[in-house]
Amino acid sequence: MRKTKNCDQAKGKVDHTQQSGFTMIETTIAMVIVLIAALASASLFAYSIKNNSGANDRELAMAVAQEQLERLRSVSFTDSSLNATAGVTTTVTNANRQYTVRTAIVHSNVVNGAPTIKTITIRVTPVGIAMGSVNLQTARSTIVKGPY
Repeated sequence: MRKTKNCDQAKGKVDHTQQSGFTMIETTIAMVIVLIAALASASLFAYSIKNNSGANDRELAMAVAQEQLERLRSVSFTDSSLNATAGVTTTVTNANRQYTVRTAIVHSNVVNGAPTIKTITIRVTPVGIAMGSVNLQTARSTIVKGPY
């Protein structure tokens, strides 16, 4: 059995109440939701770039601190560079960045007027960057026998 079109459809008239689709309000709400998600991901990218840059600064500061510490470890225990200091501050450049290096040496466990342990603390702070400092601390002891 064959269905026939009603007279209005044959003349090109369409019944608009039967059409389905998205309204302008639904489309606008969907676009706002997508925009919020896009802005959140852009914020995440900016945050990760900032943290990666900070990690690079900390890595360079740590390299400066380790270099200074190795220099002090390589000298003899009685060398004048290992004399007790409240803190000596110098400026070092590494990878075109400047760092303030503060070195403090404390003598302890003094036997017969001579220290048997020297505690070395190195603090490296990048100049002009709002990043925290890197601290390294080590203790050196003499090879002389005695009470410890």
